[in-house]
Amino acid sequence: MTSLDELAARARSLVREGHRALLGITGGPGAGKTTLAEHLVEMLRPVPPEGLPAREWVAYVPMDGFHLADVELDRLGRRDRKGAPDTFDAAGYAALLRRLREDEDDVVYAPAFERDLEQPVAGSIPVTRAARLVVTEGNYLLLDQGDWSRVRPRLHEVWYCDLGPDERVRRLVSRHEYFGKDRDDAVAWVLGTDQRNADLVATTRSRADLVIPDAVLRSVGSPEKTAG
Repeated sequence: MTSLDELAARARSLVREGHRALLGITGGPGAGKTTLAEHLVEMLRPVPPEGLPAREWVAYVPMDGFHLADVELDRLGRRDRKGAPDTFDAAGYAALLRRLREDEDDVVYAPAFERDLEQPVAGSIPVTRAARLVVTEGNYLLLDQGDWSRVRPRLHEVWYCDLGPDERVRRLVSRHEYFGKDRDDAVAWVLGTDQRNADLVATTRSRADLVIPDAVLRSVGSPEKTAG
């Protein structure tokens, strides 16, 4: 079985001859993407490849910063299915990944997603030239539709989080309750909007370079307060 140490070693090995590498982590809503990515980055920061500075050599850039703002979702009539592929700026995300991979800028600023506000916040995450590994995560990294099809070619590897459906649903309901939904609304959202997105993401599993099993994802920790 794949272990966290093996995952960290594989991620570290993507950086070759000082060139920047981009690692993607994907999976359905609630599959543990954010928790795994954050845990992996913390494992990697103190142990850079030879000649690279500790901590600064790895950066974390989540896809969620490319959520369209609620005011735009209202204009488009899509707010009731926030989180679907067409409620993100997929072209903007692909453009950011292109800049990161080209590695020509002293610093690249990425947006974050403020979970308490449920809104993207521009210019929140600086990625400096010292960052030789960039870990990014999100639902649609392997989706081959529209502007999303421009994402996979920018990434050196993509890993798929294969958490069991019962645990994934439990985590999602808990997260929605934590951020303010009552129980009935949380369950309705998870079994409706979230499940439709999860079903779509599941069709991309075969395109992943590595599938991370349920047992490894459960070992990382509680993700209820995070996005993935």
